[in-house]
Amino acid sequence: MADKPTIVLVHGFWGGAAHWANVIVELNKRGHDRISAVENPLTSLADDAERTRKMIKQVDGPVVLVGHSYGGAVITEAGDLPNVTALVYVAAFAPAEGESPGGLSQEVPPAAIENLAPDSDGYLWIRQDKFHESFAQDLAPDEAFVMAVTQKAPLASAFGDNVTAAAWRNKPVWYQVSTEDRMIHPDNERRMARRTNARRIVELDASHASLASRAEEVVDLIEEAVRETAG
Repeated sequence: MADKPTIVLVHGFWGGAAHWANVIVELNKRGHDRISAVENPLTSLADDAERTRKMIKQVDGPVVLVGHSYGGAVITEAGDLPNVTALVYVAAFAPAEGESPGGLSQEVPPAAIENLAPDSDGYLWIRQDKFHESFAQDLAPDEAFVMAVTQKAPLASAFGDNVTAAAWRNKPVWYQVSTEDRMIHPDNERRMARRTNARRIVELDASHASLASRAEEVVDLIEEAVRETAG
């Protein structure tokens, strides 16, 4: 079934492809068997977009591209490939050309911005003792602690990388806002969602980690994108 889309999941900062675990399980329960999760290096927007493009190009058929957090900037940059039929943003950045996640965060600072800590090697971490309250306050403490210990820190410089082309200008968009997000200000998410002319904007009473805490609702949105862009 070449026309059945592949759902390609793109993680953000401070985590890897496994952050999508609950979404992957839920998609599979609902009969989706074409799922890929990109493991980005988090070294630069160019590097991460190129890694994502390579994954998309491996797919024979249409792709619904889903990005969480900084992964939204990645799908914005990489989502212009012809087989990408939809973009789904999950508590994510959706920059315009010339904008960066860091610049957007400075315009409307999120609640937990003071809990970011650069190290001497140029990587940017969420302080481990502040991870639960910053990133995933609606998850169980044990689950958040595992995320904190296993977090994948990006190079801090990647936060300032500008998008060069905004795929959302030419692709249909679905957007999930986390109203209790402390990593991206909810008003920033709302503004970006409106700017993309999203076909649907869903607000969830959720933390930044909505992909883990509200996987069923996130999958509802992904499935809508799949249905409405089916060939």
